[in-house]
Amino acid sequence: MRLQDKVVVVTGGASGIGRAIALLFAREGARVVIGDLTETVREGGAPTVQVIGAEGGTARFRRCDVAVWADVDALVGAAVAEFGRLDVMVNNAATLGAATKLLETTEADWDHVMAVNAKGVFFGCKRAVQQFLTQALVGEARGRIVNITSQHGMVAAPGKIAYGTGKAAAVYITRQVAVDYAADHILCNAVAPGRVLTGKPLGGPGSDPLEYSRMRTPMPRLGRPDDIARAALFLASEEATYLTGHNLLVDGGWMAF
Repeated sequence: MRLQDKVVVVTGGASGIGRAIALLFAREGARVVIGDLTETVREGGAPTVQVIGAEGGTARFRRCDVAVWADVDALVGAAVAEFGRLDVMVNNAATLGAATKLLETTEADWDHVMAVNAKGVFFGCKRAVQQFLTQALVGEARGRIVNITSQHGMVAAPGKIAYGTGKAAAVYITRQVAVDYAADHILCNAVAPGRVLTGKPLGGPGSDPLEYSRMRTPMPRLGRPDDIARAALFLASEEATYLTGHNLLVDGGWMAF
């Protein structure tokens, strides 16, 4: 129960990696507030909040577009109003957008992806820090932020210029927030997944074929959402102490190859 009675907000928690994070955190004792555009599970199955409730946990859902400040503000505000504080903010919501190279990427495609993958993380971090600064120190932290980035925030994302750029922005935001607010006992870290099998589409024009991902990953399987959730749990817990501004690779050795 590493998150016993902690209050956690997870954006994009309806499906995929966000769902795995919300489920694991609830099983570790957290009270989880999920912000997403829909409760529909992309991979199928009961909504995340229902699964957590059936297991005896505490979870809430609030519709939230992370690219809209008022939505993010209301999401965190609702969590604090009901549970009294915010301990962990997980900025997971993201979009792949159109898988296109530079010349095929329209301004609208670019703006959409950057609004979610960059501005959404900016909004999530900002609103969390606002709340953390009003709170008393618990252990060694007033609050913790875990951003979900990507290996493609550090190396090129072939055929996905907007996606890669947005994730690179999330990596930078993580470091900047960590440095600017370390003296306030606010910890900000990130998890950078490699290829993870979720409900997101694989293959298609301009994207990485599944077979290439298998070939490129030294470990004998691709990632699962639970792999990312476990790493996020460590960064969200009090086990992560003298650690901030770190972008933890969970990629089966992809970036070491």
